[in-house]
Amino acid sequence: MKSFARRTLALGISLALVSAAQAADFEDMDPITLRLAHVVNEQDGFHIAAVKFQELVAERTDGAISIDIYPNASLGDERTLLEGMQIGTVDMGVITNGPVANFVEEMAVFELPFLFPSPEAAYEVLDGEIGQELLDKLGDVNLKGLAYAERGFRNLTNSERPVTTPEDLDGLRIRVMENPVYTDTFRELGANAIPMAWTEALTAMQQGTIDGQENPVNVIHSFKLYETQDHMTLSRHTYAPAIFVMGTPAWNQLSEEAQDVLVEAAQEAAEYERHMNAEMEADQLDELRAAGMEIVEDPDLEAFQAAVEPVYEQYGEQFGDYLPRIKEALQ
Repeated sequence: MKSFARRTLALGISLALVSAAQAADFEDMDPITLRLAHVVNEQDGFHIAAVKFQELVAERTDGAISIDIYPNASLGDERTLLEGMQIGTVDMGVITNGPVANFVEEMAVFELPFLFPSPEAAYEVLDGEIGQELLDKLGDVNLKGLAYAERGFRNLTNSERPVTTPEDLDGLRIRVMENPVYTDTFRELGANAIPMAWTEALTAMQQGTIDGQENPVNVIHSFKLYETQDHMTLSRHTYAPAIFVMGTPAWNQLSEEAQDVLVEAAQEAAEYERHMNAEMEADQLDELRAAGMEIVEDPDLEAFQAAVEPVYEQYGEQFGDYLPRIKEALQ
């Protein structure tokens, strides 16, 4: 026990020395403020990740770099934010992988349905060689990928009926992200898949112009979707990463030391968010049930997986060798 305590103390001292050394690198730096935007509210995992990132960057640069956070799509939807980063009107954001894949299509490989069997399997791929290669590809479109946070495993909600098999989706108008893999996945499942921005989807659910949507538990909870959605299915059909991403114009104005701090802080904030999401999910499901949402916990996943096989046939080749490499890494 004493040995463990000594190791823990030594690690704490070591980290403190590293942090102090980093802060010393910024003593003569002119202060800079970076604008970080996302499209969800302050209860969401994206905001939790953003606040943690803000704290880590301030601490490690001794306040020389500060992060201003703009939640609730106050600077635009996710495509608008990414386009703003490219031209320098927005500095950075926490952005769902789906919209990012519209800029680097190989990123959509992660969106293939039922690809990852668990969060841990996803983390291993995202934090490893494959994930880093794809982050680096963002440089080709004037963006800089820092780290993978998470949106999480996505689940279906709707206002019409319980969904336990693909047949139950027949004809339901389901909002999906503006990403062809999502659109085609839900069309194969029999739904009327309607791509739209999240801000528009919230209004569409209230007005009844769509029947449902698909998102992780934390989103369903934080946006109180039980107010318009009576039914939820724990389909866990797709694991969706999110990305700490910067525009190249903002990235290039930073020193190498500052860039290193941002990459390290983004990775730590991402891992923190993952942990918090896992801790909060059980309580969130209980609260959704208490609010009146009917939750199907054991849908026929084999039937869902069989129904989406054509999506793999359609998209497998466009991702080059990434799909076989991911499958090999998951073995």
